[in-house]
Amino acid sequence: MKDTVQIYDPNASRPTNNGVTMTASAIAYVKKQIEKHQAIGLRVGTKKAGCSGFKYVVDYVFSKNADDHIFQIEPELAVYIDTESLPALQGIQLDYVREGLNGSLKFINPNETGSCGCGESFSV
Repeated sequence: MKDTVQIYDPNASRPTNNGVTMTASAIAYVKKQIEKHQAIGLRVGTKKAGCSGFKYVVDYVFSKNADDHIFQIEPELAVYIDTESLPALQGIQLDYVREGLNGSLKFINPNETGSCGCGESFSV
């Protein structure tokens, strides 16, 4: 029988039991931004836009909305998703990537069935 060794990858997502994950780089970036803006969390949602149907919307949370679903990533980090956006975002993973001097959140969404050529919108 062959033994397997699991190698620790600090950039791998940290598992949660709630269907939302973040890579270590996304967690570090978002925690700094939440602290900087004195917010209580990160809001991720969708809105109808673009040629493929939906666009990701990201904002800081200063107070909970009645229709928010809260996904606790770490004790001091929560992601808020509204009820309307939840079906399109269930199981999403957030990553933070740097390209040259620029950095941005990247959405890895298992529900995406397509996206436009410019990367601005997606469909489910």
